[in-house]
Amino acid sequence: MASSKKPVLPEVNFSDYGAVRYLHLGTEWVQGSMQISAPFDIHLEYVQRMMAWLLFTDIDKVNQRHAMQLGLGAASLTKFCHKHLRTKTTAIELNPQVVAACRLWFKLPADSAKLQVILGDAAEVARHDHWRGQIDALQVDLYDHEAACPVLDSEAFYADCRHLLSDEGCMTVNLFGRSSSYEQSLQKIAAVFGQEAVWAFKPTREGNTVVLALRTAQHPKRGELMQRAQAIQDKWPLPATKWLRVLKPMAD
Repeated sequence: MASSKKPVLPEVNFSDYGAVRYLHLGTEWVQGSMQISAPFDIHLEYVQRMMAWLLFTDIDKVNQRHAMQLGLGAASLTKFCHKHLRTKTTAIELNPQVVAACRLWFKLPADSAKLQVILGDAAEVARHDHWRGQIDALQVDLYDHEAACPVLDSEAFYADCRHLLSDEGCMTVNLFGRSSSYEQSLQKIAAVFGQEAVWAFKPTREGNTVVLALRTAQHPKRGELMQRAQAIQDKWPLPATKWLRVLKPMAD
């Protein structure tokens, strides 16, 4: 008789190194981190870059937006959107141990009217009509315990992500992996969103490359982008002006 058991999810644990706490999924690979003294700030550089969608929205109305994370990690993005931006925030996570770990060790607040952490499969959520056209910031960071390549990386998946976005919405994706091809992933995203709507960072020292894909293409002039970046940096603990040195439109 065939087994209908679900795949075994990796064990979740953490380690402290100096002033930083790291999340692990049963391996030495870091799945997220938190400065113990500043639990609602974003510690890792690439995760900070996942907030670059703020460059393409009205930050004075950001508390009226809806941010969604596909993959909770150490809840850095979820906590930042909820605590600093005061957005409606929804996180989708497959592994219940990750959610428990974030609540126990990484200061993830309990669910509320503006914060919801949902146990579920990111692909199913993206396919479903429930949030279609409602998400203003979709942050995709989906890696398994081996961190080898994105778990979901098809044109069909990126098309589902695009359908989730509001007209002014933006998807940010972490493309990192020892065996993944960044260029292939970028081409899949561009095929769905159009080259004019895609912006990409240079990779971090660790090899994380964050890509932005806008539901509706925007190409603000450099001076305007710098003004927006400065306003973000003045308001929140994000190095937004530095982003502009390493962020370029794909269509350049």
